[in-house]
Formats: sequence, C-alpha cells, structure tokens
Amino acid sequence: MEFFEILCGIAAILLIVYYYFTLNFNFWKSRGICGPKPIPGFGNFADVLFMRKSLPDFLMELYNNYKDESMIGIFITRRPVLIVKDPDLIKDILIKDFTTFADRGFPRHEKLDPLSQHLFALEPKRWRPLRTRLSPVFTSGKLKEMFSLISQCSDRLEQYIETLATKNEPVECRELTAKYTTDVIGTCAFGIEMNALSDEDSEFRIMGRMVFMPTWENILRARLKQFLPWLCDILSYIIPHTKVNKFFIRIVTETMAYRDENNIVRHDFIDTLRELKKHPDKVNNIDLTESFIAAQAFIFFVAGFETSSTTMSNALYELALNQEIQNKLREEINEEHIRCNGNFTYENIKKINYLDKVFKETLRKYPPVSQLTRKTSSNYTFDGTKVNIPKDQEIWIPIYSIQRDPDIYPEPDVFDAERFNDEVVQTRHSMFYLPFGDGPRNCIGARFAVHQTKIGLIKILRNYKVETCEKTSIPYVNDSRTFILTPLGGIYLKMIKIDRS
Repeated sequence: MEFFEILCGIAAILLIVYYYFTLNFNFWKSRGICGPKPIPGFGNFADVLFMRKSLPDFLMELYNNYKDESMIGIFITRRPVLIVKDPDLIKDILIKDFTTFADRGFPRHEKLDPLSQHLFALEPKRWRPLRTRLSPVFTSGKLKEMFSLISQCSDRLEQYIETLATKNEPVECRELTAKYTTDVIGTCAFGIEMNALSDEDSEFRIMGRMVFMPTWENILRARLKQFLPWLCDILSYIIPHTKVNKFFIRIVTETMAYRDENNIVRHDFIDTLRELKKHPDKVNNIDLTESFIAAQAFIFFVAGFETSSTTMSNALYELALNQEIQNKLREEINEEHIRCNGNFTYENIKKINYLDKVFKETLRKYPPVSQLTRKTSSNYTFDGTKVNIPKDQEIWIPIYSIQRDPDIYPEPDVFDAERFNDEVVQTRHSMFYLPFGDGPRNCIGARFAVHQTKIGLIKILRNYKVETCEKTSIPYVNDSRTFILTPLGGIYLKMIKIDRS
C-alpha cells in the first residue's frame, strides 16, 4: 500500500508539472493566431535552447513555414511570444503606436549583473530622460569632431594588416576588425588608448572577447536570464560578479575621478556621463549609482565595437567572394581619394555612394541583431484585425528573415549592392530594412557605427585586395551558441598588398 501511495504521489506531481507547463498553450489559438505546436517544458524553443539551431535560423524556418501569415504565435518554455511579419503592423509597433511598445522587454537583474541596467535594456521610465541626455554625443557635428581620431585608428589598422600580410597566412577578419573598432571606441568615447591593435594583451580587447565568447558560463547566464528570471534573482545573492562587471565599473569610475581631479574636458561620452552625475535633476527618477553610470559606458563599448566589427568582416567576406564588386568599390574609393587630394573628410566619405550601397547590402544580408523585441505597456488591438494582446506581451520582429525574403529581395542569398539604388529602395516598404531598428527607440549609435565601419573599409580596400583562401568557410554558417549573428569558425581571408608603383 505504501508503494502505491508513493506512485500516486509521483503521478500527482507529474500531472501538476504538466498542467503548469501546458496551462496557457491555447493562448494563441484562442486569438486566431497560427503557430507550431509547443512541447511541454520547452515550448517551441528546444532547438535554440540546446544550441541545435541558431536563433536567426530558427526564425527563418518559422517565417517560411508560415509564409502567408502576418503574425505567428510561439512559446518560449511556457511564455507566449508574438512574431509580427506584416510591415504596416511593424510600423505601428515601432512608430505610430510607439508609446504602447516603448519597452524592449529585456530582463534586468541589477544585483546579479549590474551592467544590465543600460540604455538598450532600460524600461521607458528611465530610458526616455537618459536617451535625451545621451543623444547629443551622436550628432553629425560630434562625428565630424571625431573624424581625425577615427582616421588615426584606421592608420594603425593599415600598419597592423601590413605585418599580417607579410606572413602570407590567412587573416581572421572578425578579430582583426574587432581590434580596430575597440581602439576607435576607446579613443572617441573614453579618451583611453586601448591599444588593441598594438598589444595582444590589451585588457579592453580581452574584456570584449569575454562578453561575446560562447563559453558555458556565458551561455548558462544568458539562459537563466531568459528562461528562469526568478532563479536569477535568488542566485544574485550567491553568484559573484563577473570579471567584466568588475572591470568596467572600476575603469569608468577611475577615469571619471581622474578627469575631475585634473580638470580634464574632452566633450566625449565619459564627459557626458560626468555631467549626468553632476546634475542628476536632469534625469528624474534615475538613481545614478556607479554601476548605473558604468552600464551606459559598457553598452556603448560592446555595441560599438562588436556590431561594427561584425559588419566590417561580413563586408570583407562578401567582397572576397564577389571580386567584381570589390574592384568597382575600390575604383570609386580611389577616384574620391584623388578628388580630395588624399585628405578624406566626413563629407568626402558620405559621397562614396557605392560604399554606402555595399554597407547597406551587408547589413541587409547580415543584420547583427536578428530580431527586434518589444513589450506592450497596455492591452492592444492591432489595426485592421481582431487580434487583441494583453499588457506585458512580448513581441518579436524578425528582421533577419524579412531581409532574406525572396518576395522582398529577389535571390536573397546573392550579394547585390544595386538593391540600394534610390529608385529600387523607393519600391520597398520602409519596414523591410531594419538593421538599426526604427522609430524613437532606434539605434542611438547608428551614425557612429556607419562612420567607423566605412573608414575602416576604405583604409583596407585602398591598400589590400581581399580574397578567399583554404580556411574560408563557404557557405556561411550561423553559430548557434552566440547572442548576435556570428559565423561559425570565424572569417578567414587572404589580404594581398596592392602595388602602387
């Protein structure tokens, strides 16, 4: 009898667990939204959770399986997530009804991860005043002031490549471009010589690698935040802060203190943060702790170097595969170089039209962030539909899938810069190209990212021919372990010095 009672107890527990994980599995069906059948405990996310598929590939498959649907309902474990494909509905989310969708919905665990309270993830109440105060750092006027600093970094990039090219060995371009963009961010935003190009042991480059390296610790922390946020809150009292957290809080605090003590003013990102700290009344409702201030510097650093370096390396990859495009681009760069007597300026670079097309096509094919996320602040009914979603509903906009849709971009796997001729662009809905997002919560550093990427590409392509080699991965495969779009195994290319004699 005792054994039977134990079996009944186990069965009852299993039934309760099953009920808990399947309780809301009719959430989308009751709203008339199609989607794949979820699995108890995992929802539709098992392949991503166990790293059998990358998130971009998962969304691409889903997008194609529900080709004729404007919305798709999925579950991450037991949490319902709505994927919105229709461009008009996307425009409502990002622009027209922005106030309802101002929250990105990212989890923040400020005790476990104090650097998670950054501008990209903040809830609207703190995001709005902070965005207003930080936006002046990214104006075109500021970029013009930074031009000479970025150019100096690109000169060091050229010198570094020269040492690599003489070895006549494949160059891992993601690491190469990450060192360059790390130096740019250090010089322009922090007033610090990070020396990632000249020093293999650069502390900033090591920290940059640690943020994005798909180690088991990074993956486990990310999964806990995403799937078990309540457990993160409990563990925050036990798990120590990461080296990255400690490093950035220390470096930002020390840099600001040093400038205060020595009356140093550079009018850069750190100085903007200093002003915030001196005048907290300008950002009401925000507790400007050391970790909060450091978090803003942290996100500018990691987003500024990683997304731009990824775009640069992806552009070089496609140019190596498409020599005609590379030759045409180099010819245009050289023509502008002659026209400006070898003195590139902010205005000159904007005139290199084909470079702009190549840059945009690279982001079309390889947007670093595969989807935009939003969370509702109230109940909402989509315009022209009967679909009503509740407050705190998570929404994904699958930009990687949209930008590879053959009905929008014919032969999407082909790298074609002419897709961004003005006449062709006019024929497409504006929501079909969203690498920087859109609306009030678009990427604050988009101008900066464009600028440092273009300057780096100009410096490389004027002096080196880029070719594939035996280590080049063809086709490009997305790494299933990383948080942003990353090629499995890196990008190895051959760089050949151009003889100008």
